[in-house]
Amino acid sequence: MSPRQIEVSEPREIGITELVLRDGHQSLLATRMAMEDMVDACADIDAAGYWSVECWGGATYDSCIRFLNEDPWERLRTFRKLLPNSRLQMLLRGQNLLGYRHYNDEVVDRFVEKSAENGMDVFRVFDAMNDPRNLEHAMAAVKKAGKHAQGTICYTVSPVHTTEGYVKLAGQLLDMGADSIAFKDMAALLKPQPAYDIVKGIKDAYGQDVQINVHCHSTTGVTQVSLMKAIEAGADVVDTSVSSMSLGPGHNPTESVIEMLEGTGYTTNIDMERVYKVRDHFKKIRPKYAEFESKTLVDTKIFDSQIPGGMLSNMESQLRAQGAGDRTDEVMAEVPVCRKDAGYPPLVTPSSQIVGTQAVFNVLMGEYKVMTGEFADMMLGYYGASPAERNPEVIKKAEEQAKKEPITVRPADLLEPEWDKLVDEASKLKGYDGTDEDVLTYALFPGVAPTFFENRSEGPKSVARTEAQMKAAAEGQANALSGPISYNVTVNGISNTVSVEPA
Repeated sequence: MSPRQIEVSEPREIGITELVLRDGHQSLLATRMAMEDMVDACADIDAAGYWSVECWGGATYDSCIRFLNEDPWERLRTFRKLLPNSRLQMLLRGQNLLGYRHYNDEVVDRFVEKSAENGMDVFRVFDAMNDPRNLEHAMAAVKKAGKHAQGTICYTVSPVHTTEGYVKLAGQLLDMGADSIAFKDMAALLKPQPAYDIVKGIKDAYGQDVQINVHCHSTTGVTQVSLMKAIEAGADVVDTSVSSMSLGPGHNPTESVIEMLEGTGYTTNIDMERVYKVRDHFKKIRPKYAEFESKTLVDTKIFDSQIPGGMLSNMESQLRAQGAGDRTDEVMAEVPVCRKDAGYPPLVTPSSQIVGTQAVFNVLMGEYKVMTGEFADMMLGYYGASPAERNPEVIKKAEEQAKKEPITVRPADLLEPEWDKLVDEASKLKGYDGTDEDVLTYALFPGVAPTFFENRSEGPKSVARTEAQMKAAAEGQANALSGPISYNVTVNGISNTVSVEPA
């Protein structure tokens, strides 16, 4: 064949899932972003050409009713109106839904049904233990609703986690009817070579037509390379967040990933001009939430501790509340011990909070002297099967403290029907509107929902800085740099005002 006859294959199109409306601000700004600060970006997001737009689920539901006095169902309906051409995507914790316990199957059915009815298209279904039994019913509910069921594998590293194990788990999810497989790296642990090996392993085992979506955080600084290797191995869609809401404990920048593919055998067909407009919008919005901003930029210690950023900040706040803020290093050393005892679960909500809190208790009170109810349940199988065998001595302590027997069945099989009881309890709350959506809000957050229902009529309450507050803060910083700073100093009971000039 002469050089003139060489065929040039068309670039393979890589889909992009945009995260800025959910995980982008959840990871960087503690999920505090108000709906009013997202609305004006939606037209450009909708027209940019993304494979999907993640905008709901995860911690956003909790944050809406706990901090923002905003109805999460109304947020979903608003996104549906503003993003008519986009696949809307959510993160769903399997049998836990968006709460922190397992729910009866009927509650799972009703939640998925209502989410679909209110506009959700793609359900990324995961389980903190990677126990397929905790995913199966939620996946079936998504299929029944006629929506896209994305079976999800949480990535972690341990002596028992292997490429072959992840490939096998993908097969189990496909057998459940998964429309695609999501590989979720919530702690930025996924290095380039494992990314390649696992994606290629799944494609080789189950066919090149199996859609694989890869989700990485950027905390360790290596995962943009991991996304490239995953694409080379056959990944079809990768998750990113627009550059003005990226990096740190967040995600790799949308623009950077798109530019990375230039000159390769891959393309995205994303409208960059639209992406730039989205970038510029959130560049103006982000400073309004400065007080919630994560301080982490790059943290390679996570490769050793495997502690995600959100888990670390939670542990630090617990220690400060106990007057033990100087013992963070001890707790970080204890986390791997607790995780090994629990059978090496991935550290993701809610397992990360459960393991992290137990590590705090162990450091402050002695090893398993006091066991949280949640950690005892994890040791006894009430959160599902663990990847490895649990420490039998700790299991025995859990039995003694929780006064429960270990179980091996699917945890939800032990739950009594609860929908009618939830309806009855919710209907007695002031401000309850009589909808299934309100019953679900009460079911997920029974401690928070009553206050939200009562105050809902007052409307959303943004916790962002106003323009005036931002201007005052900027002027205050400028004044602090240009003039003397005054301090009140007390010595031997005598108070004096001291002015200090900058050098």
